[in-house]
Amino acid sequence: MIDAARKAARGLLRDFGEVSQLQVSKKGPADFVSRADVQAEQVLFDELNKSRPGYGFLMEERGLVEGSDKTHTWIIDPLDGTTNYLHGIPHWAINIALERTGAGVVAAVTYNPAADELFWAEKGKGAFLNNERRLRVAARRNLDDALLATGIPFAGRPGHAQFLKELHQMTARVAGVRRFGAAALDMAGVAAGRYDAYWERGVRPWDIAAGLLLITESGGAVTTADGDGDPLKAGTVLASNLDLHPVVLERLRAAA
Repeated sequence: MIDAARKAARGLLRDFGEVSQLQVSKKGPADFVSRADVQAEQVLFDELNKSRPGYGFLMEERGLVEGSDKTHTWIIDPLDGTTNYLHGIPHWAINIALERTGAGVVAAVTYNPAADELFWAEKGKGAFLNNERRLRVAARRNLDDALLATGIPFAGRPGHAQFLKELHQMTARVAGVRRFGAAALDMAGVAAGRYDAYWERGVRPWDIAAGLLLITESGGAVTTADGDGDPLKAGTVLASNLDLHPVVLERLRAAA
């Protein structure tokens, strides 16, 4: 997974250096896909399919590609933070997760090539940054000391009114709220203790699958933003350390 991510990153970094020359097509309101995005997905598909023939794929651009092995599925976002990428902002990531039937996500890689930060985890073996440091969620227990990350609905997406109510519940009670535009890196940030919590609605499985394992292997908790169900199916997520999770969830419920 790490080798595939690094190989895909080479093309993304090359085009990132010439961002104004990218061939860009519009696939929805304020939702852009670049030639680099599609090429990176192809590299990931080829490399992972070669190493594990028969595994299925769930990919942002291709959707579901069934394999002969029905028990394993790669969940992939070749470029999370596309808008950042297309604006020359070095905050975007390659996201790869391996889901196993009955076990959930068992391996994860989130790679920010621009910063050369590679977050990875194996179920039951911990989460790490660049083979150098084991990840742990932050230990803060008080909401007024907490720094939160979130995502804001953009043009063409529903939920603007609900988000504003949730933001109102948070900003009066926390040290700060950040919106950087890459869900994969928001979740990696929680796993690394950079953020104390992260919530967002309208996320896709490939945005958060890797982060689910990074955070749980770092000692944190991940649920839907409503506190129940499967985040991969519900399309909402709340991630934090164990102490703050119920407190943040209470604020979200107060905004309902």
